Amino acid sequence: MEVGRRSDNGSVGWDLNGVAGPCTKVVKSPSERINRTVSPIDSSEDNDLCLPNPDATSMQQRQSVTKSDIIDELLEAFQRKWMTLRPHGRVQSATIWRNGERVNYVNTPHVIALVGLPARGKTYMGKKLSRYLNWIGINTKVFNLGEYRRQATEAYKSHDFFRPDNTEAMALRERVAVDALEDACEWIEGGGGEVAVFDATNTTRDRRRMIHSIVVEKMGYKLLFVESICNDPKIVQATIKEVKVNSPDYKDVENETVLNDFLLRIQHYEALYEPLDEILESHLSFMKIFNTGAKVLVHRHEGHIQSRVIYYLMNIHILPRTIYLTRHGESCHNRQGKIGGDSDLSEKGWNYARTLGDFIKTQRIRDLKVWTSWMKRTIQTASYIEAPQERWKALNEIDAGICEEMTYEEIEAKHPDEFRNRDLDKFHYRYPRGESYEDLVARLEPVIMELERQKNVLVIGHQAVLRCLLAYFLDRTADQLPYIEVPLHTIIKLTPVAYGCKMEEIHMPIEAVNTHRPKPATCTSIQNDQ
Repeated sequence: MEVGRRSDNGSVGWDLNGVAGPCTKVVKSPSERINRTVSPIDSSEDNDLCLPNPDATSMQQRQSVTKSDIIDELLEAFQRKWMTLRPHGRVQSATIWRNGERVNYVNTPHVIALVGLPARGKTYMGKKLSRYLNWIGINTKVFNLGEYRRQATEAYKSHDFFRPDNTEAMALRERVAVDALEDACEWIEGGGGEVAVFDATNTTRDRRRMIHSIVVEKMGYKLLFVESICNDPKIVQATIKEVKVNSPDYKDVENETVLNDFLLRIQHYEALYEPLDEILESHLSFMKIFNTGAKVLVHRHEGHIQSRVIYYLMNIHILPRTIYLTRHGESCHNRQGKIGGDSDLSEKGWNYARTLGDFIKTQRIRDLKVWTSWMKRTIQTASYIEAPQERWKALNEIDAGICEEMTYEEIEAKHPDEFRNRDLDKFHYRYPRGESYEDLVARLEPVIMELERQKNVLVIGHQAVLRCLLAYFLDRTADQLPYIEVPLHTIIKLTPVAYGCKMEEIHMPIEAVNTHRPKPATCTSIQNDQ
């Protein structure tokens, strides 16, 4: 059997049945730090973390190498590389990790390592967690091991790649796991990374030992494992059908074949699966989530960030639901061009309230709840809707402070410096005696937590408030958030899907003024001048 076929660049690639095949080595460029994986068997001099290059005579010996041996070898190589970058050894948690003036929650970087069999919602949780942490201002990035594996191998062929006795594939999987962790460390060490989410199965104690050794012992970061355990076959089947049929592994493959192959893949993982154990792994910090949140177990968590992560993950669920967002009907202040205040609806605003009530009635939305702010214009807009209603003070419009009930022209004339400063940095700018968008995000965090717990909800809110909520659900950045367009008399329908949210806009046939103020064209030039 031919074991290694060296490509033109000298690297050896592997096909998914454990037999070597041509595979181009992908090297990271400075502008694309994460897209870097290396064939696990590579004798090129620039590969600091390589395994010995096998040949036909050593095949039998390679098959006898245990997973633990492979991991030990990878850890030694990792140590050699990072000691050249960190000659002083472990960095203590008191170290200042990044430059910049922004006050944040993180003084020690964290790695959140997901654990669980395939089709247990790990990637769903990882992406939602990343979206949430970025939304509250914690720089977070997901490192998905499946993407690294696909870069390091040929096109997916079958579940045989995941067989427990496929030692070459096992070596590759451990190799790319170290690649992903190395990239996570480089991203953090680069100065801006705060929380890295390591999205992989991590189902054996040997793999978790390797992660702990790299993340905690060698890098000095904090580490939290999050295990998703699901024994409900209906949930597992639904996850497979919704997510895995669209996986790059199964491109152009019939759905029935996908299902059978993936179930066999799960069986291979089950053969070696070692759940997190409070006794055997008592030194680890971890969280176990059973059947999508029916029960939660937390072991030895430490610190503010881990507490926030745990609290967030306790609140999310994957049950089907729809979230509707709409601004109040056009108000009298809208017609006058004034911001803030607590004015009544205009005549057109009342027409929208009636139309909204009729629309909701025709939709027959099961168990719908309606949330409004404490301001008259949202309460009036909800007055024709036949559903339970809740008032949230947290949903009140952004406080414009000294600029309340003024037009933008009046603000520019009376407070030119404030007008200019807000254009320069709309997200962080705070009105004198008022709020910023950053303040508003903090105020809305309890609303997000409760929205994640709910089923079908209609939120009748205000322009700035709905911008913040949309930024969370659509994964928008802080720079994009203040300029998200939320027109009057429009219903925004959000439907959670596998790894994000599907958005639909439903425009009601009632005219209204346009209150959207786009990002000033002069803003960028002013910043460059400074």
